[in-house]
Amino acid sequence: MTGEATQLLQAWRGGDTAARDRLVSLLYAELHSVADRQFNQERRDHTLQPTALVNEAYQRLAALDRMQWQDHAHFIGVAAKLMREILIDHARRRSAAKRDGGERVTLFTNLPAADNALDALELENALQRLEAIAPEKARVVELRFYGGLSIEATAEVMGISPATVKRHWHTARLWLFDVLNAAHVSVDG
Repeated sequence: MTGEATQLLQAWRGGDTAARDRLVSLLYAELHSVADRQFNQERRDHTLQPTALVNEAYQRLAALDRMQWQDHAHFIGVAAKLMREILIDHARRRSAAKRDGGERVTLFTNLPAADNALDALELENALQRLEAIAPEKARVVELRFYGGLSIEATAEVMGISPATVKRHWHTARLWLFDVLNAAHVSVDG
């Protein structure tokens, strides 16, 4: 499937929209798995469903003209990022309506004293801060947490070693944990 996906990506890069549609059909189950992983981090009563998330991501992917696709993993990484953006947009709309920031996700399993529940908008703001000072570490979080990519797939997409991905993942998670805890201490304390 990876070989066929790569051929379709190349055809799409050349402007073949039919190749784009065949690619999405070919990778639909994988895209749905990415959406499922992202929903595992969301609150239980979310008004979006994984299928709707995949469909909206597809619409955004279809709007990308002449994207310079590298390979299958790059495509999945971009799709995962689009899904994250869709969920963040949804959280912002919901938060604006409710004004209580009710979106909750988890990120800090296996970290000591981690509450494992945090506001999606707070996480997005922290991730944007991380991106400003350490874009490569923020990209690792995007691909690993939101995209569900393995260490090896993340390394492939980013063109860095798996050991570097592991270091960035560990450092970024600790940094985000500290920033988000500091925000709660200043608000709650």
